[in-house]
Amino acid sequence: MSDGKTVVLLGATGLVGGHTLELLLADPRVSRVRAIVRRPLQRNAAKLEQAVLNFDELSSASHLLDGDAIICALGSTIKKVGSEEAFRKVDHDYPRLAARIAKQEGAKHFLLVSSLGADSHSRVFYNRVKGEVEKAIRALGYDRLTILRPSLLLGSRTEFRPAERLFQAVGWAIPGKYRPVHSRQVAAVLVNRLHREASGVETIESDRIRLAARS
Repeated sequence: MSDGKTVVLLGATGLVGGHTLELLLADPRVSRVRAIVRRPLQRNAAKLEQAVLNFDELSSASHLLDGDAIICALGSTIKKVGSEEAFRKVDHDYPRLAARIAKQEGAKHFLLVSSLGADSHSRVFYNRVKGEVEKAIRALGYDRLTILRPSLLLGSRTEFRPAERLFQAVGWAIPGKYRPVHSRQVAAVLVNRLHREASGVETIESDRIRLAARS
């Protein structure tokens, strides 16, 4: 588009989403960023449009998902949301619903932050949910679908996660794709892929995220 892309961002209050938001706002190729959030962002910018919404109400607010591209960085943990059912709603149901509505609204490119080990047949609940949402969004038939599968995410969180502190200290010793990746690198790859001319499905594993963030 001559006047730049309109990008819809889900998960802007999260670790990856926050970095992604800053990169989008600084990108002259993006003319509008619509952040769909559950609580207001403490951020103002000329091209930032905030839509505060309970994600259960997405179906009645389909116009908010009218954009050239949709970046979905929604994600939580069972510990944080309290149950497997609540986790599945945030990490599977909401992304799938957003992808379906956005496709109907004319979006051509969907970018999903998934996870290392995502597999719809996995015995591990977390990995299975991530694999199932990937499968569901693939089935929608987007012109372009970009899936990032980061390992453990590093960065500054408001909540304390002991495992992440440990991996920050010893992450250098972990082999290849299992090594932790910084949330800024994930965000950089999302924005990079946003502007690439391509079609079809691209899945980027964690070790490739680190390399792609440098290019």
